[in-house]
Parts: sequence; structure tokens; C-alpha cells
Amino acid sequence: MVKKVLVVDDDQGMLLSLKEGLSKYDETFSILTAEDGISAVDELKNTTISLVVTDLKMPRMDGFSLLSHIMEHYPEIPVIIITGYSTPEMERLAREGGAIGYIAKPFMIDDLAKRIITTLRREADGGTLHSVSSGIFLQLMEMEGKTCTVRLVEKFSGKQGILFFLDGQLLDARCDGVRGEAAAFEVFSWDDVSLSIQNACPQRERRIHRDLQAILLDAMRLKDEFRRSGKRGAPGRSESIPAEERIEKTRPEEIVKQFLKKDTGEGCGIEEIYEDNSWKSFVKGIAKLGAAFNAGKFKVAYIDRGESKDFILLPGESVTVVAVNPKCARDRIMEALSE
Repeated sequence: MVKKVLVVDDDQGMLLSLKEGLSKYDETFSILTAEDGISAVDELKNTTISLVVTDLKMPRMDGFSLLSHIMEHYPEIPVIIITGYSTPEMERLAREGGAIGYIAKPFMIDDLAKRIITTLRREADGGTLHSVSSGIFLQLMEMEGKTCTVRLVEKFSGKQGILFFLDGQLLDARCDGVRGEAAAFEVFSWDDVSLSIQNACPQRERRIHRDLQAILLDAMRLKDEFRRSGKRGAPGRSESIPAEERIEKTRPEEIVKQFLKKDTGEGCGIEEIYEDNSWKSFVKGIAKLGAAFNAGKFKVAYIDRGESKDFILLPGESVTVVAVNPKCARDRIMEALSE
């Protein structure tokens, strides 16, 4: 995964020299440039940046102001400061402001390159994976209670996104200038991704309040509907509509209904039974996860959405959905359906 490094300097000659000199490292990282802090902020909004190298003395927005902006809005992005005014006090202020590195002019381009590569390797200290399913992997993050920052690149479109986990809880996401749940929803709709993991989470503000499972469910269901429509690629946020409006209700499965009522009684809390193959990706994902942990054959799943009704899923040639009252005797129903 080639990382993007943003170099910020008002000296056009310096920018050109750095871009040309660092081009020989383009298998490891690519260079983007900005002529001042304001231009850098715009670039950060539109592009997933892995590292920023910035001069301090610039018009409109200087390096210290840019550093402060990055620490507030993009705390996971490391910053290396470049300046022609190297003093102990300047270095102290840069480090206290959040910069992870400091290099004084004049310097050798190869020395800067080594520092960039070292920083980028540290950024992916948890490893890099290619061509994986983001949904299954991220559920493992939750199960293991991981604290990390995950950067993802979608193979089909080249889109990039970032997810922040603290003790297994998804705090925030960013993709295409969007943050929070909308960004997470987009990232989870991707099939084939490369991802790198940093074993730290600089983000502390929680912007996502639904749990990971609920967002993954909506993303998987929408993805199946999108594919059945004959479109290519991955669904965008414009297709994101409430899950309840996307359920394709079909003929009730009377056999399942009668079976449940026989074993659990008339007052078992069943509200509706129907087939809905938009759950297939989720069911397959759970089956693969169970196989990975040697948990045996997947028979039934209970989905607690925190809403007016919950869902029980039965795998098969078609996915059978049993909508139930949250106060139902779920243990009895699950036991009856898994026999």
C-alpha cells in the first residue's frame, strides 16, 4: 500500500526539489504538495494523508497553526517540521505542539526520506494485510478489544478510509472528507481491501454511538441490494436508506411458524417470518468467522438492534428472517430453531 505524504512549503523551488528528489521512493510513498497551511488543510479534507512534512514560516497559515489544526482534526497523522531557524526553543515548541520529528535546513533529501520511511513503518506497527474482507476482520478487532487505528484502501475504486478503535469500540471513521457513521458505512461496503494497523488510537472523541455490528449489518444488506440491481462497484452513501425500508418481505414461512409455536407457544413473541436474501453476505461472514474459531456449523443468529423488534436469522438456500419482540423468550426460540 503506497502511502501519501503531504509536503508543505511556500518556497516553490524547495517543493519542486523535494518532489523530484523523493520520487525515487515512489514504491513506498508518493508526494503531494501544498504552498501554505490553507492549501494543506484543503488537501487534508480531500485526500487520505499518512504523513505531513511542513515548513514553519509561511504566509496565510504558518506551520505551527497547521500543526495545531492537524492535532485537533487528524490526530493520527504524524507531522515532521522543517525550518531554517533551528533553535532549541523552536524544537521544543514544535514537539510540544505535537510534531514527531524536526529537521533543520539545509538537509540531505535522503535523510528526510529515511525519516519519512521510519515514521510510516511505525504507523503500520500492527501489520499490513492485502485483499481481505473488512467486515470479518473488523469484527475480530471488536472481539479482541483492540485499540488501534486502521487505514483501508478499496481495491476496486482506490478509495481510502480510516477507522479508530478503542478497547474494541469503534469511536470514529473518516472517508472522502466525511466523518462518523456515514464514513464507516461507506468503508464497510467495500469487499476487497488492503489495510494497515497502527497499535494506537490518538482519537478520543466518540462520534459513532451505534455498535459495530449494527453498522456492518446495514452495510452488508445494502451491498446485496446494490448487486441485485445489476450495478457495479460498491454502493455509495446516496443509496443509504433505513434498513427497515430496504427489507424485501416475501411469503411467510408457515412451516417455521408452526414449528416455533409448537415448541414455544402462541405467546412466543413472533411478529413476522419471511425470506430476505439481502442478509446472505452477513450470514456467510458469520459462518466463516465460526469456522475460523472452530465453533462448529452456524445454525441460527439473534440480532439485537436496540429497536422495536429484533431479528433471528436462519441460514439456508434462502435466509429466513424471524422478526420478534425484544421481550420474547429468545433462549427457547433459539434452542428450538437450532435443533
